[in-house]
Amino acid sequence: MTNFEKVQSHYDTSNEWERFDTPAGKLEFELTLPIITSHISQKAEILDLGGGPGRYTIKLAKLGHILHLADLSQGLLDVAKQKIDELGIENVKSVNRVNAVDLSVYDDSSFDAVLLFGPLYHLTDETERHSCVKEVRRVLKENGVVFAAFIPRISGAIGVVDRMFNNPVKANAETLKRVFEQGIYNNLVDWGWQEAYFPTSNELVTLFSNNGFSKVLLRSVRGWGDTMAEKIYKLKDENLERYKTVMDLINKTADDSSIIEMCSHAIYVGRKQ
Repeated sequence: MTNFEKVQSHYDTSNEWERFDTPAGKLEFELTLPIITSHISQKAEILDLGGGPGRYTIKLAKLGHILHLADLSQGLLDVAKQKIDELGIENVKSVNRVNAVDLSVYDDSSFDAVLLFGPLYHLTDETERHSCVKEVRRVLKENGVVFAAFIPRISGAIGVVDRMFNNPVKANAETLKRVFEQGIYNNLVDWGWQEAYFPTSNELVTLFSNNGFSKVLLRSVRGWGDTMAEKIYKLKDENLERYKTVMDLINKTADDSSIIEMCSHAIYVGRKQ
């Protein structure tokens, strides 16, 4: 079972708002937002589940959509409330602390779309993952759309290898073996990133198809630009035409299976059957 206290404690003390101001965070946001907007209608009602400090909530509300923000971390939700108030955002109808495996605070068929950007990173138990996806389906309207971010198995495992070499208190050989074989990472200490699940793309697609979704899209988020974000944004200032070419090629190759498995975050878009 996932140790949710460890997950919550990590995010309560992390600066997720400013992460989106880093080159990697900006690239992730810039590439993800068009995926969302191209699959939703105008003035859609959206649940941002695991939305933390509310970056997507605020942006989508500014675009005219109706937002509901939910997260496990009260600390991040407090940041979101402050930012929403400071910016005068009026389209955020609720901010709730919830666990993604239990959405009982929301009625059936409430939302046109659900953003699931975060919870699937951390649900180490198969039963929890099924509960989460079933709950997402329940709260979606007919033909509603889910946007689910995940960290592919090989990409996640490489990150744990890095931890083992550079911060060995977090991971040992047994930790690494479990990640490669099962996709499950349990940090050996109570600080740093906690409780992770890294599915293969096939596992992720099967999870959703077994719970009543049909696949619309599967792709890498940052693609082959994953480790080049700083250089990409420098290029934007120096040569806009070349920058546009790079971004176009990242998008065109983002659904290549090898890129999905190796390049950090990926996204699944599914429609409620």
